[in-house]
Parts: sequence; structure tokens; C-alpha cells
Amino acid sequence: MNLVIDVGNTLTKIGVFNHSGLVHKTNVQQVDFKKVVREIKDDYPLLSNAVISSVSNLEKENIDFVKKRFSTLVVDHLITFPFKNLYETPQTLGIDRLALVAAAVDQYPNKNVLVIDAGTCITYDFKNTKEEYLGGAIAPGIRLRYHSLNNYTAKLPLLEIKSPEDLIGKSTNEAIHSGVIFGVLHEIDGLIEEYCNIYPDLTVILTGGDAHFLSKRLKNSIFATSNFLLEGLNHILSINKNK
Repeated sequence: MNLVIDVGNTLTKIGVFNHSGLVHKTNVQQVDFKKVVREIKDDYPLLSNAVISSVSNLEKENIDFVKKRFSTLVVDHLITFPFKNLYETPQTLGIDRLALVAAAVDQYPNKNVLVIDAGTCITYDFKNTKEEYLGGAIAPGIRLRYHSLNNYTAKLPLLEIKSPEDLIGKSTNEAIHSGVIFGVLHEIDGLIEEYCNIYPDLTVILTGGDAHFLSKRLKNSIFATSNFLLEGLNHILSINKNK
């Protein structure tokens, strides 16, 4: 069994896999990290391997805590990935994006796949039928757009995510919701259409914290999954275990 740890910008996500199947998932703050890992170890005594991916900063003592209890792979750009990376600056490529592409290769082999991760940022990552990673795009996420309107203007309020009731906002709050949400939706739909013009047989995966909110509102055909990154990390661990 594998312990999969994804340290994101907001939360740390932890999954337990039995081979390729996810049997447990939880979100945790760093202050509770050791306690939760200890509890998971007690609940799943067959756990022997772990993988850690971090786009934020997981404290060294927490990493060491995991290493003392499991055979641990810390993902970096030097390990083995199941695709050819054609990104021109691979050392700057986020570990989370690499894991998403690994999941795409594992679950959709020999297909053109666009993975859209809707979280703090919205990232777009594309791999082709030859299992080559070509790159993608990075854009502000939904909450980041709300915060930007509040931080960089004198009077616009900070609002929580809300689906607009109408295209035309009849108050400042309604106008913000319309601008942010419809802006994101049209951006995603537009980019998908641009990719489809080049790759008509495109498979689109939507994942990340805002995937469920967006999936019901997008007009393009997509596969929405909340566990794609964890599944990618588990696959990366499986191909690096014996190296």
C-alpha cells in the first residue's frame, strides 16, 4: 500500500492507495500533519511506501517524519516520469503539473489529453499520442480573481464564490460574480475549442478544488475528477519504486 502526499498552496492532501485504487483521502493543515500521518499508519498497517510532492513548503521535520516510517520518494525533476518532457524550461515546471501528466499517460495512453487543474491557479497541460508533454498555460484561479479585484482597487469588496444569477450584473456584487465566473467559464471553453481545432480527438480532464463547481457549467465535454493528481503521484511512485 502507498501513502501519497500532495502539498498544495492551500492544503495538504493525503491519499492511501491499494495498488492503483484510492481507499482513503483527507485534507490536512501542516500543524496537524504528523498526527494525521500517525493515525493513517495505525489504520493501514500494510502501508510501506510513500511519495511526497510539494508546490509549497512542507517543513523538513514533516518530511523526515514520513521518511522514518516509510520508504519515501520525494518528487523532483530528476526522477523517472512516464513521458518525454519537451518543456523548454523543465526545471521551472511545477511538480503538480508533472504528476497530472503522469496520470494522463497512465489512464489515457496514446491519446491527446488536455488536463485542466482548477485550483489557486488554473493550469492547462497537454500530452500527445506519443506520450510527449508539450506544455500548456497558467491563469489565475477563481478565488485569485476575486482577491485581485479587492486588493488592486479602492472600493471593490472581497466576495465568496457564487454562481451568477444573470449575465448582466445589476449591482456591484452581481457584476463581480458575473465577470469572474463567466470570464473563467468562457476562458476554459475557449481554450478547449482552440486545442480541439488542432487535435479533434482531444480528451479533456478537469480536476482541482473548483472542478465540481465548473464542470456543471462548462459547455464542452469533459471528464471531471477530484483525485487525478493523487493518482498521478501514485503512478510516479510505482514506476520509481525499484530504481
